[in-house]
Amino acid sequence: MERLAIEGGYPVRGGKIYYGRQWIGEDDIRAVEEVLRSDYITCGPKVDEFEQELARYTGAKYAVAVSNGTAALHCACLAAGIGPGDEVITTPLTFAASANCALYCGARPVFADVDPHTYNIDPASVRTHITNKTKAIVAVDFTGQAVRHEELRAICDEFGLVFIEDAAHAIATKYKGQQVGSLADLTCFSFHPVKTITGGEGGAVTTNDEALYRKLVLAHTHGITHDEAQMQDAPHEGPWCYEQISLGYNYRMTDFQAALLVSQLHKVDHFAARRKQIVSAYNKAFADMPELILQQEIPESDTCRHLYIIRLALDKLTCTRRQFFDAMSAENVQCQVHYVPVYWFPYYQALGYEKGLCPVAEEIYQGIMSIPLYPKMTDQDVEDTIHAVKKVVEAYRK
Repeated sequence: MERLAIEGGYPVRGGKIYYGRQWIGEDDIRAVEEVLRSDYITCGPKVDEFEQELARYTGAKYAVAVSNGTAALHCACLAAGIGPGDEVITTPLTFAASANCALYCGARPVFADVDPHTYNIDPASVRTHITNKTKAIVAVDFTGQAVRHEELRAICDEFGLVFIEDAAHAIATKYKGQQVGSLADLTCFSFHPVKTITGGEGGAVTTNDEALYRKLVLAHTHGITHDEAQMQDAPHEGPWCYEQISLGYNYRMTDFQAALLVSQLHKVDHFAARRKQIVSAYNKAFADMPELILQQEIPESDTCRHLYIIRLALDKLTCTRRQFFDAMSAENVQCQVHYVPVYWFPYYQALGYEKGLCPVAEEIYQGIMSIPLYPKMTDQDVEDTIHAVKKVVEAYRK
């Protein structure tokens, strides 16, 4: 048995690797440089180009680029008409923004439990949480796997709910052959550096509904329009005229971010293919290890994984998750945990949420850990990660 680095042994690799990392190429740098040398660095043509390219890629009729994924969720809730007194059902196993977006609108997040195998929101649990106050479902494609679209769509149609998909993890994922982004009423993306494509920051909302699209446009630009057809007074003083017709926000994306995203979007299928290769290698390496529980996928989802999560079967190990995490770090493979259940945070506790609301999600959380997954990983990086996981498991095996 190899001696763990945390106990004085040699680490499996010399340099540290982390759970996620962007891949910026010379073509990306040239695209940004071209915009920085142009007349427009914001409110210019590159944002329009990115919106058109994203709509084309996802198969959606409309796309609105915004400043980040959180802004995308907020704009989606605004477009959906969510307000005080409403309830929005979401999952606790997500980044806080998936629930915070309801709070921004004065609504109350309601947490449905997750499927014990896929870790995505469980449609059966969603049904048990619907009340006459429920306005929308924010369903998160956790780790990149598509949610159960048909079941959730049926629920939304039955109860007259807006289907918002938080696809921050899921660009390039398909559900029954159709790209995520063209399926829900509103689909939100994030382009943070650890995501499959990045603009440094940035986000977007896609939709097939023209009325929702018009509301999204207003929501992300102060509620201001230059379109005389939308103006209440329809002034004709000159081309400078505009009106604020609703309350909106400054959630605009810059042109240099959009230029980077256009360049990255041209490579998204290559990035997705590499992610799938790494996931396949991990699945094969860990398949016969009872100390690890692997996330399962529904057959309808052709998944581009943003995260690869191992779940520790702690009853088969002599360590805690923290000890496993620290041992991996000592081997120079830095992991992360995604996510602490949202309603465990002090802010939500102060709002009256209590632990125990979603027992399946809470049990899953106790043992999960994200290991490195990003397309710029070399085959050696992948082998080192596998080696580190197996080495730590062997050292702590009961």
